Amino acid sequence: MDTQMNSIEIPYHPRPLQLQLEGNLKRFNVLVAHRRFGKTVFCINLLLKKTLTSPHLSPRGAYVAPLYRQAKTIAWDMLKFYSRPIPGVKFNEAELRADYPNGARIQLFGSDSPDHLRGIGLDIAVLDEYAQMIPRVWSEIIRPALSDRLGSAIFMGTPQGRNHFHTMYIEARKQQILGNSEWFAATYKASETGIIPDSELESARTTMGQDEYDQEYECSFDAAIKGAYYSRELQFLRENNRICAVPHDDALPVTTAWDLGINDATAIWYAQRSGKEIRLFRYEEYQDVPLLDIAKIVLAHKYQYQTHILPHDAQAREMTTGKTRVESLTSIGLVPNDVARKQSIEEGIHQTRTLLRKAWIDHLHAQQGLAMLESYQKQWDERNGTFRDRPVHNFASHGADALRTLATEWSDLPRRGETGYTHPRIIRTIGGKRTYRRA
Repeated sequence: MDTQMNSIEIPYHPRPLQLQLEGNLKRFNVLVAHRRFGKTVFCINLLLKKTLTSPHLSPRGAYVAPLYRQAKTIAWDMLKFYSRPIPGVKFNEAELRADYPNGARIQLFGSDSPDHLRGIGLDIAVLDEYAQMIPRVWSEIIRPALSDRLGSAIFMGTPQGRNHFHTMYIEARKQQILGNSEWFAATYKASETGIIPDSELESARTTMGQDEYDQEYECSFDAAIKGAYYSRELQFLRENNRICAVPHDDALPVTTAWDLGINDATAIWYAQRSGKEIRLFRYEEYQDVPLLDIAKIVLAHKYQYQTHILPHDAQAREMTTGKTRVESLTSIGLVPNDVARKQSIEEGIHQTRTLLRKAWIDHLHAQQGLAMLESYQKQWDERNGTFRDRPVHNFASHGADALRTLATEWSDLPRRGETGYTHPRIIRTIGGKRTYRRA
């Protein structure tokens, strides 16, 4: 390292809690912190410290925000401010990258463009506001990038329901309790840190409402997400212990419901009916996997399939093959199948709410799908200060849309004992009604 790098004073004066936190960090850290805790300042300076003091050749650090424009708005000016005292530092505005004289590099990314992160090795990665990110960014991209250098990671953010951030926090707490020295988890509530005056907290509570206040300042994973479509239904399921172990029953047929991704993920729910119960026992999601390969995975489960419900756009003809997706899937044995009727999103959401009131959801094998339902929310209209009547299109959309596909057709599927129950083949008439006959 250049001798000029031996002693550099950076204008960062950590709060006592931030200083204590830095001393407690392990390799993998899940930190739940209230608004105005100083999360981003802490993370940027930790990135600087870790990369500038790393023993590795050409150390690499990554700061990842939910959106690339968020990384630029929130962290870029901050990284430049704290880096400027370092002699010889160079900033690349186009790539949001800082290069240091010891060969270190820190770059900012957005989880909305995850492929920009592929193929790099990392000493440390910060995932800021992980609750708002596509979950696969960690498992498919960041985690492998840390392996060569045994790099570390920080998941930092404020709760947004019991989604993948909640799952990560619970797992980190479990590992910490079990004595795994690689994991650390901590929660910093505004009522306990003393960073924000009590008078300001009371003012915030008054103007925000209790749910939003509990989420943003008291780090509650159980507070209703602002604008979430299914918060009441999921709370009902939890209160009635219906998010639990829901095993597949060999005696009951299985229905799958799909949301087909083109440039996005393909999502699949697996469901069984027992009396009035709707058992959602499995959820799967695939990114960058060909549709026919996904279908082969579904068939490999060897379930007794009643039908596979595909979204209405599965009837679109593909330019490359000249076939519809229904025809392609049928050709490899994904039968019987049905195409959901086209209807408004609002009507489908209403039907999904009705379905969820009858549902049992497996807490393990459908955990990712459950997280998608938790995070599915309305768009916020900043100009008018109200919610729009359409959903945000983000990582949660695919799982929610697949369940909407199921809800659209569920009431038309035959029940046990009815004609056509055993592997019915669905025949659509001109009027859109369905009749059933045994396959």
